[in-house]
This record gives sequence, C-alpha cells and structure tokens, in this order.
Amino acid sequence: MAVARSLALFALAALAEIGGAWLIWQGWREHRGLLWIAAGIVALGAYGFAASLQPDPNFGRILAAYGGIFVAGSLAWGVVVDKFRPDRWDLTGAVICLVGVAVIMYAPRG
Repeated sequence: MAVARSLALFALAALAEIGGAWLIWQGWREHRGLLWIAAGIVALGAYGFAASLQPDPNFGRILAAYGGIFVAGSLAWGVVVDKFRPDRWDLTGAVICLVGVAVIMYAPRG
C-alpha cells in the first residue's frame, strides 16, 4: 500500500509540475496571458507540496526518483496534450528512468 501511495503522489506531483510549466509556456510563448501564467505558478507550488507528502524522509532520494517520473510524465504529457510522437529512443530513455525510480525508491534496504 505504501508503494501505491508513493506512486500516486509522484503522479500528482508530475501532473502539477508539468501542467504548471505548460500553463506558463502557454501564457508566455503562446500569448494566452497572465491568468495562464498565474495558474502555472499555483500548479508549480502544488507540485512542491505533493512531493513533500512522500513517506520517505529523504528529500534527495525523493527528488532523484521523481526525476525519472518527470521524464516519463513529460513524454506522456506531450503525447496527450501536444500530440507529440515519441520515437523508440524517447521510450527507451523513459523506461530506463522508470527503472531508476524503482531502484531508488523501492529497492529493499537493510
């Protein structure tokens, strides 16, 4: 159950961070305005809180593992939102990152 909760928190953090960055991108680069940028800033703040709810007490471990979630989540966001088509190397890299997440966060420790 702890692993499922941790994965759900990683997914929430990724949604908030990637979504927040995308909102700022849309507000600035696509000229959608300050409300989009403000929403992005709020979402990025939510990312910080979501990450802090992880059960592991080690900030460095959580942030390192989250990096792999961010990589895979960014590609998934691109597919769903921007109709990006990752190639086999994008997908291979994402799988490698997710294996890293599993090793860093969920390997048995003695």
